[in-house]
Amino acid sequence: MRPSLVDTHCHLGDAAFDPDRDAVLVRASAAGVSHVVVIAESLPASERAAGLARRRTGLSATAGVHPHEASAWSRDAAQRIRDLLAAPEMVAVGETGLDYHYMHAPRETQRAAFEAHLQLAAELGKPVIVHARDADDDMAAMLRALGDRPPVVVLHSFSSGDDVWDAGLGVGAYFSFSGMITFKNWTRSDCLAACPPDRLLVETDSPYLAPVPHRGQRNEPGFVRDVAERAAALRGDALDELAQRTTDNARRCFGARLESSL
Repeated sequence: MRPSLVDTHCHLGDAAFDPDRDAVLVRASAAGVSHVVVIAESLPASERAAGLARRRTGLSATAGVHPHEASAWSRDAAQRIRDLLAAPEMVAVGETGLDYHYMHAPRETQRAAFEAHLQLAAELGKPVIVHARDADDDMAAMLRALGDRPPVVVLHSFSSGDDVWDAGLGVGAYFSFSGMITFKNWTRSDCLAACPPDRLLVETDSPYLAPVPHRGQRNEPGFVRDVAERAAALRGDALDELAQRTTDNARRCFGARLESSL
């Protein structure tokens, strides 16, 4: 029997899954995926993620606003996110963070929204899902400024530089690795190999970043097995051992909700 896995970052509410969402989850279960964390990137996506997790075991959800959508952050949006996060199926704040690659929102707007998410996570005692791209200086500084009692931080699809790596280690962050680790241009195998065993997670970020051998296809949660296989190879671990460890880590990070299965 293959070890179970948790896909800790999947945009299952995305329209790309509208034609066959149920079939996607059947395939995920067949691939040994026991649980999927459905990630939100906007207020409407938070509503969709909550609805999906409410209707089915084996799914949990997050609520938050991605840095691309930071200009939509407002007092009303914050209150709606807070309300959604009160439900037991809602296990984390986010996806939030900083993205200076596309600059869909000004830097100061992104930083303000990210800070608000961090404060909300600390207040509610929930993890915060962090997206970081081309913003290493500010990201590292904001992580280091969290103080002695930071919220639980998940640095998702980790590919940042040493400053963010060191700042993440400093706050006891979880490091989640995606299909990027299977790409030819992947350069952070050192971080994957050095990641503390109790802070390692795997994810798909589907429908994006499909791993080898599925490049060019829509990504889906069942492909987290390919991510885990590559992670195990790069770390010199047995797949069964890595699968069990990352599943245990996900349950510790997100809570008892993740013990439910697809």
